Amino acid sequence: MNESVISYEFRFADGRIWCHGVMPSGIGSNTAGNEEHTAWTRLGFETCANCPLPQRESSHCPMALALVEPMKGLVHTTSHDEVEVRVKWRGRDIRQRTTLQRGLGSLLGSISASCGCPHTRILRPMAWFHWPFCTSAETLYRSLGTYLLGQYLRQMRGLSADFSLGVLRETYQNLRQVNLGMANRLRAAVQEDSSVNGLVLLDLLAADTLYSLENYEGELDAYFKDFLEQD
Repeated sequence: MNESVISYEFRFADGRIWCHGVMPSGIGSNTAGNEEHTAWTRLGFETCANCPLPQRESSHCPMALALVEPMKGLVHTTSHDEVEVRVKWRGRDIRQRTTLQRGLGSLLGSISASCGCPHTRILRPMAWFHWPFCTSAETLYRSLGTYLLGQYLRQMRGLSADFSLGVLRETYQNLRQVNLGMANRLRAAVQEDSSVNGLVLLDLLAADTLYSLENYEGELDAYFKDFLEQD
């Protein structure tokens, strides 16, 4: 097993197996040379409203390019298809029987964090420490932990640091627009609904995380009660 690749295996009820690997480094995640896909992967096709990439310098959307192989592999599937998903990563072998939508939502989380989109760059550490099938609380924990550790490392190197979570809130606001833009792109490009619905599920997690960041109501307090005792 390649320790540098997050390996996903989808086993369908009819016996078909589809596999896809994600490299958190981003190396090899884009397939710009695949001419048959250039139309819907071009940056100017259903561009996200908040896309910062100039078309004169970037001909293709990095996230769209990273979705070329999943789109090819999921032809004639629907989001409610029952699948057994197997994830192999860092010596772990995790299996779950679920819907294609939920399994794909987990895969898309690692793809979006590592694809090179400017709005998802600071989420790349979450790809390096990928944990599939996260709940809303787990996503909030991982997002906060990743961001605050990143700010601590910046501070240790004499760089400006943000412990107020301002940049993280902005990141998730942008991520919601990216998810919407990618869903629109995929709807315009294909008829199958599995990838689109996977993005919808991913956006629900992003929405929950953003809401918790802006209106924290103690969702994680019970897990940190030992930290919250008075001195």
